[in-house]
Amino acid sequence: MDIAHLTSELLSSHNLILHGDNLRILPHLGENSVQLIYIDPPFNTGSVQRKRQISTTRSASGTRTGFSGMRYEEEVISSMAYPDRFDDYLAFLAPRLQEAWRILSMTGLLYFHIDQREVHYCKILLDSIFGRDCFLNEIIWAYDYGGRSLRRWPAKHDSILVYVKSQEQYSFDLASSDRLPYMAPSLVSREKAERGKLPTDVWWNTIVPTNSREKTGYPTQKPLAILERIVHTSSHEGDTVLDFFAGSGTAGEAAARCRRRFILVDSHPEAIAVMEKRLSPHSPVFVDCTG
Repeated sequence: MDIAHLTSELLSSHNLILHGDNLRILPHLGENSVQLIYIDPPFNTGSVQRKRQISTTRSASGTRTGFSGMRYEEEVISSMAYPDRFDDYLAFLAPRLQEAWRILSMTGLLYFHIDQREVHYCKILLDSIFGRDCFLNEIIWAYDYGGRSLRRWPAKHDSILVYVKSQEQYSFDLASSDRLPYMAPSLVSREKAERGKLPTDVWWNTIVPTNSREKTGYPTQKPLAILERIVHTSSHEGDTVLDFFAGSGTAGEAAARCRRRFILVDSHPEAIAVMEKRLSPHSPVFVDCTG
């Protein structure tokens, strides 16, 4: 099946994994057809994003040292990588975000996930496409993992910019979100402490742990809990969730768990392989749009 088979019936009734350039694919999606768009584009770090999966076995001649001086032999099971550098990042993003605005329903929301180096420039671009008045939130996703520079405050957060297509019509239900423990439960009633509080625009959540069943081995994989919160609050059962920088397919997994349909797009064969394996229980239709 190729890009010519992206009929309105297929797009509106199936979970889809689309392999190809998103700028070529997005014009095939209908206007006002998607309730929720989440994208986690390359962050323009200027480097190659890499992720290796390894296994270790005990060996007296091994090159890896473990607990109590035990020696281990290391074997690379898989290695994934993609380039993350653009000569003009905003020029790369602009036509894709213009398509996102066209595709998004009048009640829909866009979640744009980016890091602290590019977020200010991306917000200006999004303001120009969606309208400054349609900016809803900047969510700060804070985590505590990885190296710590001693020459500056260590960067331990990403930003998620939230935009709506219509100020008057957008659909958002904070009450449907998961609840969190109070930081000072003694300052609220027992009933409130037991119920927990609703999230604000600062989300503390660990990255995907290396030993987690959730781990796919794909670089820059985002936690399922983050995406499930977004899906629950910003769409309804039966709605369609679109991610056109889909990577490991976390948005699709969250959508399926929450009884939404998903359309996932990525140009990297490694991402497609990960998604096909991860999302196979949800019977997605695969479409090769590279031809």
